[in-house]
Amino acid sequence: MLPGGTSLLFRESAASVAARILEGSLALHLNENFRHQHGRKAGQSEVRSWERSLPALVNALLDAGLGDVEVLIEYSLPLTSKRADAVLAGVHPTTGEPSYVVVELKQWSEAHPEEDEPLLCRIDAYAHPVLNPIEQVRGYCEYLLAFNGALERMPRSLAGVAFLHNATEFGVASLRGVEEDQHGRMYTGQERGAFLDFLRSRLAAKPGAEAADVLLSGRIRPSKQLMAVAAAEIRDREQFVLLAEQRVAYEQVMSAVRKAKRSNHKQVVVVTGGPGSGKSVVALSLLGELYRRGDTALHATGSASFTKTMRKVAGTRMPAVQKLFMYFNSFMDAEPNDLDVLICDEAHRLRKTSANRYTKAELRTGRPQVAELIDAARVPVFLLDQHQVVRPGEMGTREAIKRAAAEKGLDCTVVELDGQFRCGGSDAYEKWVVDLLGLEGGTPSVWEPDGKLELRTAETPQELEGFLVARREAGYGARMSAGYCWKWTTKVTPAMTALPTDVVIGDWARPWNVYGDRSVLGAPPAPLWATDPAGFGQVGCVYTAQGFEYDWSGVIIGPDLVWRTDRWVVDRSASKDPIFTKATPDSDIDRLIRNTYKVLLTRGMVGTIIYSTDPETRDKLRSLVRPKSEAPTRPLVQQVRR
Repeated sequence: MLPGGTSLLFRESAASVAARILEGSLALHLNENFRHQHGRKAGQSEVRSWERSLPALVNALLDAGLGDVEVLIEYSLPLTSKRADAVLAGVHPTTGEPSYVVVELKQWSEAHPEEDEPLLCRIDAYAHPVLNPIEQVRGYCEYLLAFNGALERMPRSLAGVAFLHNATEFGVASLRGVEEDQHGRMYTGQERGAFLDFLRSRLAAKPGAEAADVLLSGRIRPSKQLMAVAAAEIRDREQFVLLAEQRVAYEQVMSAVRKAKRSNHKQVVVVTGGPGSGKSVVALSLLGELYRRGDTALHATGSASFTKTMRKVAGTRMPAVQKLFMYFNSFMDAEPNDLDVLICDEAHRLRKTSANRYTKAELRTGRPQVAELIDAARVPVFLLDQHQVVRPGEMGTREAIKRAAAEKGLDCTVVELDGQFRCGGSDAYEKWVVDLLGLEGGTPSVWEPDGKLELRTAETPQELEGFLVARREAGYGARMSAGYCWKWTTKVTPAMTALPTDVVIGDWARPWNVYGDRSVLGAPPAPLWATDPAGFGQVGCVYTAQGFEYDWSGVIIGPDLVWRTDRWVVDRSASKDPIFTKATPDSDIDRLIRNTYKVLLTRGMVGTIIYSTDPETRDKLRSLVRPKSEAPTRPLVQQVRR
């Protein structure tokens, strides 16, 4: 882990990188460091970029007389899994202060705006629109300014540029419909001379190692917690910086809204992504912008905790804001297309129908819930993660939504968010969890620390809680959660002087989070367990943790999921979740319990500590998660300079 929590694949002067390219060793170093950091091999497109685009950049630096400038290759944006192709670090030729250039490299030969939407563009290699590279690199710059303390003190030191080294001006000129500025500009291979002049205008022919050290040691400010900024996001101005696919999803929706106004157009948009990929950030950014513009838009989920928390936090001083947050079953008798946009967050929680035991007889039509939501707005937007389906009857999948749209003769656009903004931005950790639980056919593997998220195991629940208490004393937020393996006392009477300690493991006992919508004995109501500091000390379940994040996550794996010899065994009899009935098939329970632990294990922003009630399972986890002292000590980044 580099100072400040930042990571990259490689760092050397431009001249040294050029020498490694010449001897054929650069790609080997990058491949090895990538595998170590991300737990997988680099994709073919990434390798092609290293082999074709990096030489174009390095040769330009040498031709500009900037061989001593430091080149930071595949620089990770703080707290995310997004990476800038390169960051150049050096000295400004005029001020003598540190100077940095974020470079986005593209091998494109031509590209065209998406139907007069210059922020999105199409190239032949991709089936779907991608973000205009000018806007992409500008987003990277804005994000770095927001999260790197070194740049916060000297914001004028940063510039951003997209270098399309294979393109002619004729092939990509239409992309310049996006305004260019210091943080976002574009040069083609045909403009190589102008690109060299730009580099010289930002970097002097002096060593850049010291400037690189300053950037890499900059204090990383914590990610803006979703709930803490919701009020300003909805009422005031945009608080989030949307990156790459997040911005693509945002622009796709806004484009669909404009089309709907121009030509009575209706379009379905699906945004998919894993935990922490930014789905709810996209949802809130859209809602905030639409609300400010005066468009009719609502936010809906199938989660009582998420919706009630949003109502409380975002509408504390403005009750009208609370009305923006609804439930999926609120649209059973909605007028068709009455809304401009309906943002369906946590759409994996869609159910077959909206009807329940309280539904009026005249509304029990059997109409699919997804159809109700599609009909309610000109632009229905669904944001989902299929691995977070944790209850029988939940059926929100990309395929189901596309099928429902097709039945109505509607276009359906799908945007995949592949970034990671939770778990310290560690996509390696999310993959480790997916493999641990066998959700996509993988098998458990040893965790290799990547410098982004800390992972530990505990031998007792006392050790787990004690560790989290220490983290809280150090200024971090923390929560304990567990599989639903203990009965829950849902009725708390005024005569009680303490919450019932339902979660009992040996001589350790703690209460579940409070059941219901009212605070009890100083503990917050269930919807606020994850966001109210008083939630620590109670054990949360998947229904109160899902959709939220906190710094440190303590996860208790109960007897419903145990490791036996060479595989996981799900014991349905150990689950006390009343949602599971005798009619629920074993295969469904197996999948839902694994998904439950996927949700619980991916709530932590800084780190996760795991305890299992089962000795053999603890042994397995201990073999996969080595103490820090046993972790590999070799550097992740080659820093030798020639």
